[in-house]
Amino acid sequence: MLVLNTVLLACLLTGVRTAIRTPLEAFRPSGEINIRRPDKLPILPHRRSPAQPKSGLKILYQTGGSEEELPDCRARQVCSKVDLYDSAQPWIERKCRCLGHRPCSSELSADDNHTLEDKTTLYKTCEPVKHLPKCRYFKDAAWIIYSFPDSNATQQIVNCHCPKQSVTYLLKKLPYTTPSGEQGNQYQFACSPQSRLRCSRKEPCKLFSVRRRHEQIDEVNASTICQCPRDHTCPKHHTELGVLPGVTYVAEDIRTYHGYCMAEPPPDNYRFVGDKD
Repeated sequence: MLVLNTVLLACLLTGVRTAIRTPLEAFRPSGEINIRRPDKLPILPHRRSPAQPKSGLKILYQTGGSEEELPDCRARQVCSKVDLYDSAQPWIERKCRCLGHRPCSSELSADDNHTLEDKTTLYKTCEPVKHLPKCRYFKDAAWIIYSFPDSNATQQIVNCHCPKQSVTYLLKKLPYTTPSGEQGNQYQFACSPQSRLRCSRKEPCKLFSVRRRHEQIDEVNASTICQCPRDHTCPKHHTELGVLPGVTYVAEDIRTYHGYCMAEPPPDNYRFVGDKD
């Protein structure tokens, strides 16, 4: 009986250890894009108010709590991720250390020749990006994210850069065997032109996937579904007016929100030809 209990406990521990949390970039609740907007949008208590820029740039470490505890970067691996989703509080996640004591760029712009830009995220690499080939739409894997079952750490390896005015999407998910012999996943991302489809009535224009990373920091992946009609705008932030809460995925620690097209407010003052000041 004692042996049986020991075996069951080992199986349970193995099941917990091999649970793999999906990287936020690869999380795709595709079924939610069919959710229709109610006739009236309620004014939610989480409605966003203009935020003042906060002092200091928050730096998170994927492994450990300092630069010295980070692993060495592989060739063409993303060494830092700069998140510009919240303009009042940008933050950086350090992923690995560049070899040869080279610094990993912390610039909040994409003009340093070490940056691949996707939506509101800047992916920094140790190597100059100008040497990367250009990806083909829908065919080439611009980058691959490897996830590991023993931690929430990931490795993002870059293969090519997307054409301008394009976004990445999850091309495929494949099993992956780690160097230690454990089973993980790899997520391949390809390039796509930005959607130009017009939103139909009551269709969400944007889907926000949100995961809490720090007591004051949310990691957000905002996916555009369609383009709003003339004189309408799509919310840019999941706490703005026109956004409704979606589904909570407890196992992934992710909450979704749906953004809907909102009519632009009329100008405060009209000026006609011939009016005097």
